[in-house]
Amino acid sequence: MNTRRWTVAAAVLFATYAATIAGANWASTLWPAVAVAGLQIPAGALFAGLAFTVRDLLQDVVGARTTLLAIALGAALSGLVAEPRIALASAVAFVVSEGVDLAVYTALRQRNRFAAVGLSNAVGLLVDSLLFLPLAFGSLTYLAGQLAGKTATTVIAVAVLVGTRAHRRAVPA
Repeated sequence: MNTRRWTVAAAVLFATYAATIAGANWASTLWPAVAVAGLQIPAGALFAGLAFTVRDLLQDVVGARTTLLAIALGAALSGLVAEPRIALASAVAFVVSEGVDLAVYTALRQRNRFAAVGLSNAVGLLVDSLLFLPLAFGSLTYLAGQLAGKTATTVIAVAVLVGTRAHRRAVPA
């Protein structure tokens, strides 16, 4: 790919990632929980699940250092759009969970990129949920819903990536 296209991709992924973090916290502030299939899912969980996949893609384009800057920007933006307790809980949870996601993804991505995305997201969303919920809401009441919401978003994002890759291979350049 040419340099300009990678630069545009990097900028779009960077902005999308930071906005996804802020969006998760904004949604958690406005709509604390949504009932889906008998589970109480904090609305922000749907955005947060997507954040892990976007983080992996961003790392592939810009590397770990710039990805860490995007995490910081997302946390700062959260401070502008979310309640302080949500923004602070998110900052702590994202720094730790995205660090874990980064480590798992980095170790596995050369073997199988899609497996790396799936496994790193699974570990990251578990760590994020276990940290975020007690800090933001004072309990793990929403844990099952949080995990279900983030997992569903991750599965959809990985399916889109796999489908896009298969389509690109099937269509001649």
